[in-house]
Amino acid sequence: MSQPNDQQQISEDVKVLNSMGYAQELARRMKSFSNFAIAFSIICILSGGINSLGQAIGGAGGAAIGIGWPIGVGISFLFALGMAQIASAYPTAGGLYHWSSILGGRGWGWATGWLNLLGLVTVLGAINVGTFFFFIGAFGSALGLEGNLTTQIIFLIILTGIQAAVNHFGIRLTTMLTDFSGYLIFAVAIALTLALIIYAPTRDFARLFTFTNYSGEAGGNVWPSSDLTTVFLLGLLLPIYTITGYDACAHVSEETVNAQRSVPKSIISSTLWSGLFGYIMLCAFVIAIPNMDEAAKQGFNVFFYVLGTVVPSGIREVLYVGVFLSQFLCGLATVTSASRMIFAFARDGGFPSILKTIDKTYRTPVPAIWAAGIISILFTLYAPVYTTIVTICVIFLFLSYAMPIAAGLFAYGKSWTKMGPWDMGASYRIVSVAVIIGIVFIFIIGIQPPNDKALWVTLGFFALLLAVWFALERNRFTGPPTGAEIAKRQAEIKATEKALGEN
Repeated sequence: MSQPNDQQQISEDVKVLNSMGYAQELARRMKSFSNFAIAFSIICILSGGINSLGQAIGGAGGAAIGIGWPIGVGISFLFALGMAQIASAYPTAGGLYHWSSILGGRGWGWATGWLNLLGLVTVLGAINVGTFFFFIGAFGSALGLEGNLTTQIIFLIILTGIQAAVNHFGIRLTTMLTDFSGYLIFAVAIALTLALIIYAPTRDFARLFTFTNYSGEAGGNVWPSSDLTTVFLLGLLLPIYTITGYDACAHVSEETVNAQRSVPKSIISSTLWSGLFGYIMLCAFVIAIPNMDEAAKQGFNVFFYVLGTVVPSGIREVLYVGVFLSQFLCGLATVTSASRMIFAFARDGGFPSILKTIDKTYRTPVPAIWAAGIISILFTLYAPVYTTIVTICVIFLFLSYAMPIAAGLFAYGKSWTKMGPWDMGASYRIVSVAVIIGIVFIFIIGIQPPNDKALWVTLGFFALLLAVWFALERNRFTGPPTGAEIAKRQAEIKATEKALGEN
């Protein structure tokens, strides 16, 4: 049987979207690789894998990479599996919010939407704050810049503004840049790995499986003095934070051709390739360290210390440029993901209606794009400390990942009987139970000192959610369309698509 051409496939995709009660407002131009590339760009092992490296080395030493990285990636991969199953059945821009609403009810979906929003804007803040610190470490001395709070705020406003502006002017430009980012991350990661191996004064593989307690002053005070088990578990925040953002594949479902197959495939492949290449790159880093004790003392400056000691200056500067550009594009892709979530949630009444507005020229959710950028900047003003930002975004993001997967566990085979073409079968139940255990584990390690502020932020946010839901939203918020409401919308859907097609 011959494969359908793009136009035929797009028509099928639009029918699926219409059947869920939504018009094709966004431009469906992304191919399978582009869908993969946007998640691979957000995961970006050259962003979280480098900027959070001190959390591992300054905790349990080399074993935090050699043993900790695969464990953390494995935990994240369980969430990706559960997400892929649901994304294949419900390929919508709202992604997590929409899935939770269908599988667990409108209140569950409403809470998921807000958690996902906070997770996305805080991860954007974490990415761009990390980019700032990388920029200062790589180029600050040459440019006469200091890493103070004022410089950080100005840098974040400029950087986030550029990322939002690029997103503003259309998915075609954004896709072109994130496609390039996918290739760039592979190239720079390989080049960095080779440079470390070639120029390393020593290649001590035993370090990858050697536990050393560097908490406190010995690890640059990344973590307070604690026992080895605790700092090893805290070090898992490095891979768990880095291997996140694959929900972006789902958030651009309405812009992806053959979304029911491409999206779950991209969720899985972006997680696996990032985990593999990140492991190889960071293992090369660990075995190339000239002196482990001296490196651990550097704390979050460990990456620059090792490259400055091991890699020749000319090559080092080229690598710095490649890493910085990758981190910038990582933030760019995160704006795309966050804005689509905001647009979709607003479309169903979860956010103010202005945020569902689509620019007819560029076919992008312009108000949602700029809202994502502004909120992320405001959050970094509240929590300027990098480790706190990282921890809060991990908790919110993975909670929002777990909620639809957990709802799916109870709906599977009951209210949820129609699966997509990517289907694990009954194995989904096993994965969803593992995800529930995983989110409890992530929350427990995420609120340990010095990130205990994350506990109060999380509890405060849940208290606010409950108050708003029972006081206001329970009687107002209807959630995504279902049943007869979908049929009623069909004439409006056709009119919306026709109006956009004429612009």
